[in-house]
Amino acid sequence: MSRSAVEGGVALRRHHAAVFSALGDETRLALVAALAAGAPRSIAQLTGGSRITRQAITKHLRVLESVGVVRSARRGRHSLFELDPAPLTEMQEYLGRVAEQWDQVLGRLKSLVES
Repeated sequence: MSRSAVEGGVALRRHHAAVFSALGDETRLALVAALAAGAPRSIAQLTGGSRITRQAITKHLRVLESVGVVRSARRGRHSLFELDPAPLTEMQEYLGRVAEQWDQVLGRLKSLVES
């Protein structure tokens, strides 16, 4: 395996870890769920009915934006945030590969135990 392939693998694992870390917070998961429901939303819309301050929501959105799960665009005086599903799809594919590896390992273990 080439050095660049190894370094690329390390970079990809770091990116996956950062996405999982960003999604490991209850508030950020709630924001992802809210944004998955449709159209881009402002911070005011995302804080509606919540006891969390706009500043706190902004910090959480910036964490999600830093790993590419959320993107923002300025519209007048407001920033509108929307979900970018690509990193989530990438995580789903990654988890699928890990699950497949575990299924193979458990299948080999089962064969070993049953023989």
